[in-house]
Amino acid sequence: MASKSERAKETLREYAAPDAAESQAAGTVTAPVGTSQNPSHKVVTVANFITLCRFALTIAFLVLFVNHGSRVVALCCYAIAAVTDFLDGQVARRTQTVSWVGKIMDPIMDRVLLFTGVLGLMITGELPIWVAVFVIGRDAYLAVGAMILRRYRKRPVDVVYIGKVTTALLMAGFVDLLLDVPQVNGLGLTSVSWLPGLNSTPAALGIFFVYAGIVCSTITAVIYTREGLAIRRTALQTRAAHDGNAAATSQRG
Repeated sequence: MASKSERAKETLREYAAPDAAESQAAGTVTAPVGTSQNPSHKVVTVANFITLCRFALTIAFLVLFVNHGSRVVALCCYAIAAVTDFLDGQVARRTQTVSWVGKIMDPIMDRVLLFTGVLGLMITGELPIWVAVFVIGRDAYLAVGAMILRRYRKRPVDVVYIGKVTTALLMAGFVDLLLDVPQVNGLGLTSVSWLPGLNSTPAALGIFFVYAGIVCSTITAVIYTREGLAIRRTALQTRAAHDGNAAATSQRG
């Protein structure tokens, strides 16, 4: 019987790359070790070291930013961490050192990078608290939904295009808010203080990217929710039909 740690590792692999995990478990994988279709179990690789450096740079940014250290140095740390987002994956694929550790850590680091920027801006009062709560809450909602959905289907819901647009808009918006330039006049559409840029208060241009990202984020959450409910409904119908067939077979026997 597999230990708890082994089951936890298998669960993480299925989340990171369900097709590769299933092929490895079934012994049907034909791709070379170290490719995306057949990740290795290595931990110490150049790509994973780059991922670790991204994490260190992200933490350095947060410490410098919230403690009002050198904003330039803080933003350089954040920019390097963001720009090298694609680097670890490229290195892993080109050197055939794709690993399960990298597969699992890379998407986690993407969220850590985003949340760190949100947290830093919220702590310094440069981002309305409701935006931070919405962004983090939406990701938590989707994560819980994905865990529940695993009871009905191992394969996660396919990423939708608008989800990628959402991430791009939010990242662009938060980076511009961190830079705090260019400043634009408020549109004066409302008088509430928690909608900078839409009220009369000048704000960094990035806040409008954030608003667009929030709209797209809401649409994405609705799409994923509908897809998840459809998968659940189909799974329950299939299960009911299977149980009905089994009961009919048992009665005939």
